[in-house]
Amino acid sequence: MRKILFTFICALFAMTTFAQQEQQYTQFMYNKLAYNPGYAGSHETACLTGIIRSQWMGLDGAPNTQVLSFDMPVRNQRVGIGANITRNTIGISERLTLDGVYSYRIRMANGTLGLGVQASIRYLNNDYTDPDLISTVPLTADGSIPVGTRSKYVPNFGAGVYFNNEKFYIGASIPRFFTNNIDFNEVGTILSEEKIHGFIMAGYRFDINDNVAFKPQLLMKYAANSPFDADVNASFIFNKKYVAGLTYRLGGSTQTGAGESFDLMVGAQITDHILFGLSYDVTLSEIKDYSNGSIEGVVRYCIGKSQGEDIVNPRFF
Repeated sequence: MRKILFTFICALFAMTTFAQQEQQYTQFMYNKLAYNPGYAGSHETACLTGIIRSQWMGLDGAPNTQVLSFDMPVRNQRVGIGANITRNTIGISERLTLDGVYSYRIRMANGTLGLGVQASIRYLNNDYTDPDLISTVPLTADGSIPVGTRSKYVPNFGAGVYFNNEKFYIGASIPRFFTNNIDFNEVGTILSEEKIHGFIMAGYRFDINDNVAFKPQLLMKYAANSPFDADVNASFIFNKKYVAGLTYRLGGSTQTGAGESFDLMVGAQITDHILFGLSYDVTLSEIKDYSNGSIEGVVRYCIGKSQGEDIVNPRFF
């Protein structure tokens, strides 16, 4: 059964090369730099963020993601610089991505506008010698299926705009413009290529009283040849330190129409420097019968007291 499920995952990954290819993060509000280079420098202090995500737990070959992100303002808060290092594995495939980010930040009467660009390089690796990879015929019998281990490097370029103030943010971005060939087929036919992904994000904080705030947030996602997708989040912040929220993710099965997942989130500003967040995704699509949901953890460390957008004053933004 495990090998059957593993083969299913590999087939699913092959299909998604024509659609959604970027990783999804439940706690996207703590990982905006992965989506939008215009976000760099918005904390007004240097911040380091680590993320670990295990998707569809209990399913062999399921996606796993690790992220290390850094950004900081320079030149009197006029410029933001940053970088992302991301590792993603699924089935026999491994992808390492390095993003270098630059943002020019324009101070306005009611907030700050960031105009960002990024350059990225991706290392793609498929291990066709994996013992869990099975086939009804020998892999060597089909010339279109590579053998051994195959790898390649893929460069790209992206851009984004991001506006924020103490209560509100909105941004739009395309992290990768080029539709590079990411196929390992050696007979000349291109079966897989990177697709352009577009993201729009927005959020607003409503102060209910001195101790409670309500914060709805939205992340809309589009990729060529893929259905429209979005994360709709509603969170409450207590005493300017603790957050609890719910997210509904669209997409998932077109048969049930129930969406992809229903996500639970908790977080805490442990100290002035350290933020911790944890989420659990309850899968709604048919794959729920084979997995135990998804879990994601976030830790952020900011050097110096942040006046950025992620607390109510306002770091949790």
